[in-house]
Amino acid sequence: MMVRTRAGMAMGALVALVAAAATASATTFWVAPDGGDGNPGTIERPWATPGFASRQLRPGDTLIVRGGTYRLRRFDEDIVVPGSGAPGAWITIRGEEGITPVLAGGDNLFAAVILDGVEYVRLENLEITHDAEASGEAAYFRTGVSMSDRPCAHVVLADLYVHHVDEGALDARDVDDLLVTGCRFEHCGFGGIGGPAGVAGGLRNLVVRGCTLSYSGHYYRGGDGSDRPYDRPDGFGIEPSAGPILIEDTVAEHNYGDGLDSKAAGTTIRRCTVANNSCDGVKLWGGGTRVENTVIYGVGDGEEQPRPWGALVIGTEQPGAAFEIVNVTIDDALGNPGYLQIDNAVPIDVLLRNSIVRSTGTAALTVGAAVRLAVDHVLFFFPNRIDFLAAGATWYTAATVAALGVGCAYGDPLLVRPAWGSRGDYHLTRGSPAVDAGTTLGAPVGDVEGRARDAHPDLGAYELSRPRLRLRLAAAPRGN
Repeated sequence: MMVRTRAGMAMGALVALVAAAATASATTFWVAPDGGDGNPGTIERPWATPGFASRQLRPGDTLIVRGGTYRLRRFDEDIVVPGSGAPGAWITIRGEEGITPVLAGGDNLFAAVILDGVEYVRLENLEITHDAEASGEAAYFRTGVSMSDRPCAHVVLADLYVHHVDEGALDARDVDDLLVTGCRFEHCGFGGIGGPAGVAGGLRNLVVRGCTLSYSGHYYRGGDGSDRPYDRPDGFGIEPSAGPILIEDTVAEHNYGDGLDSKAAGTTIRRCTVANNSCDGVKLWGGGTRVENTVIYGVGDGEEQPRPWGALVIGTEQPGAAFEIVNVTIDDALGNPGYLQIDNAVPIDVLLRNSIVRSTGTAALTVGAAVRLAVDHVLFFFPNRIDFLAAGATWYTAATVAALGVGCAYGDPLLVRPAWGSRGDYHLTRGSPAVDAGTTLGAPVGDVEGRARDAHPDLGAYELSRPRLRLRLAAAPRGN
């Protein structure tokens, strides 16, 4: 039974009262390239600079950023630095509907937006990049959104396009309740989403939904990234935390580091495509983690040279940590299909179910001796190896694959267009042995595209699309 003290009830009433008052006094302000910071910020007389405008906002206020390009150079006057909102009275900064304004940084400015220590803030519909009209050092610009100095909570980043910046798109450290939705983070020198190790809990209750986290490291200070100081920029790469972390409906491709690298416990990766990354595809470090309805392929991004990276990597120092890989399609052309807990002897649990593991490379799927491995309903295909899976000291071949678990088989999955370094198509074709070969036990109800799975689900991320039967009814005879 929950016991509420008088002090607690009074505090709750006070918070509600403050939120109600803030909502009642909420104001919509405007900023425009032809405005003036001496103006009142109305639609008729808008402010001129987003940095100045952001500092005028109170809980419940909204700032509309009119279309155009805003050049940011002065530290810290030009940086967007709002205060905190309140429960029910968020501060919102968003681009004008139908137009995406551009915040263009230069002169090695630290960031376009700093959200250190804030709560209840939304940032929507903005493009953040370097000043393309500047040259030399005047075009240097470091970070899109920074949240790495002081703990933050209750933040929404929606429909942001951050690209061609020298460091990270989103640099986050200690944040509780962060939603990143509909964002494109591309061509960032240090990566898409990342940050230093937390000192106050790290990243918790983070949701990344419907985003593109790609081409990290392919740009640095006006160049192609070959001279960047950071050698492995990830699409998503975060340090340890208790989580939970949810990444869904997201693409991470062509990053010079890993695609998705989560050291957080309680990570869920769902309906994602992780493709053609130079280093690891999906890397998992924290227990209570699940990957489902996800396609992982193209480690090495088409570069024909030996490399130690894997499509799926699991490594943790948490005894008893559990990992589930369900309805996942893994395809490897050169690197390695996966390394599961091979660097230490800490015992963990790994479930591999309803999945496809295909590799035309020369390496085996390697599972450490400390892994309590459960495998069922998995199709393997390694045409260039006989012994394709090493589980501790035990090796498996096509002749012994059935010993792995119920429903395990060996054969070509007949995928539409496997790829390496280019866009692939991992739908199943008719006649694939992966069709109707799965189990409903613990399986997601739909596939990566939302197509419903039936009582005999297909293996991998995709259900085979079947044409619907159409009944032709004869026309009834007309009466006289």
